[in-house]
Amino acid sequence: MSTHDEDIKTIAKLIESSKIALVTSRTAGGDLHSRPLQVQEAEFDGDLWFFTPHPSEKTEEIAAHPQVNAAFESSKGYLSIAGRASVVTDDAKIDELWNKGVEAWFEGGRNDPSVALLKIEADSAEYWSTDEPRAVQLFKIARAAVGGGTPDIGENKTVEL
Repeated sequence: MSTHDEDIKTIAKLIESSKIALVTSRTAGGDLHSRPLQVQEAEFDGDLWFFTPHPSEKTEEIAAHPQVNAAFESSKGYLSIAGRASVVTDDAKIDELWNKGVEAWFEGGRNDPSVALLKIEADSAEYWSTDEPRAVQLFKIARAAVGGGTPDIGENKTVEL
């Protein structure tokens, strides 16, 4: 049985191994809209940070419907984080997270007036974690498909944050 601290470490490991999240927001018409965004902090303390231009269609959606989901996939497993998003324009936080990789997304670099952060405050997470190589996972899935049963390819847990 895992503790809450172990669950947080597992979540952090899955975020770090992926680095890219599909962030899903709700459009004005109620449709779901997912976009790939790069996580800016590998240490998970309950918040996720992404750079984003503001104003934009994405930030308008979030202002109207702040409930979002961030989904991650890597060789270590899968992670889905539900939470509330907000747009942050705090210069100190932007400077703290700014890096050369972000510069390509903003025409004016760090001084671009549209530079903002998308902050997701996590409410809950569900993960499917494995330390087995992908080939072993695929073998277990194929064996279960042929022989019946459910493959055991890792741990699945829901965590309230």
